[in-house]
Amino acid sequence: MRTAFQRDRDRIIYSKAFRRLKHKTQVFIAPLGDHYVTRLTHTLEVSQIARSIGRALNLNEDLIEAIALGHDLGHTPFGHIGEEVLNELAPFGFRHNEQSLRVVDLLERGRRGLNLTWEVREGILKHSKTKVDILGAQWGAVDTLEGQVVKIADSVAYINHDIDDATRANIITQNDLPSSAIDVLGSTHSERINTMVCDIVECSGQTMKEGKPSITLSPPIQQAANVLNKFLFDRVYNPNLAKEETDEARQVIQFLYEHFTAHPEGLAEEDTIYDESVERRVVDYIAGMTDQYALRMAEEISCHPRRIFGGKDGCR
Repeated sequence: MRTAFQRDRDRIIYSKAFRRLKHKTQVFIAPLGDHYVTRLTHTLEVSQIARSIGRALNLNEDLIEAIALGHDLGHTPFGHIGEEVLNELAPFGFRHNEQSLRVVDLLERGRRGLNLTWEVREGILKHSKTKVDILGAQWGAVDTLEGQVVKIADSVAYINHDIDDATRANIITQNDLPSSAIDVLGSTHSERINTMVCDIVECSGQTMKEGKPSITLSPPIQQAANVLNKFLFDRVYNPNLAKEETDEARQVIQFLYEHFTAHPEGLAEEDTIYDESVERRVVDYIAGMTDQYALRMAEEISCHPRRIFGGKDGCR
């Protein structure tokens, strides 16, 4: 009864990597509040926004949903901090979009992969655009319109929910938001999403009528969105790198990497591929961890309570 893309979506939903997203950080590291965004809630928001755009443009909603639900499966614990550290440590580098593809191709279902369609795999691989302007010169192309929809919906989602999280954490206030962006997009979360989604539908629909279909924004909305995106990097993401929790997260990832490369026998059998290098297997294992599991594993290995890096040797 199901199409190929519906099967892809269902295989992603029932995967272990998808379940772990509920305990992976979006921006803040293992936050204590109940209402901070996690990778799972972010993924669901991206899916909802992307499906709304796709339905209005008469695109394939099943393909859109499958790409959206799978796009962050390879994200590390501790958000982009974990990604940066693994990229520094691994000799082959690390990017979460490439790891997401690796998860669905190789690591899931007892190392048999999920056997997804090319269109879903391509959308997952090409969704990433860290620190680049929305639809700018370095944005990167996606071959399907559905993949393009998910890519831009990802930005629409994180720009808006990360403002809410930063406000909740008292890092910024609503008055700090750049007026040049707020005056164009709206003063509330729902207003901004509505403005951006309606603009995407209108502008993209026009490109389809002209015979050169692409997913795009009008220049004023694109400029306002990029102003807001830059504000978040300047005031939320980059300053957040200096926090005490972030330093601990960096040390946890580095400690786990060093420990398991020296002791690969401790790797979980079901989460690694044994005919590959030790470094590759260690990266697969760490990238699959949730925030709390990574902290707990580091504590158990080092025999120190929570703050495990105080200059003591512990049981290492």
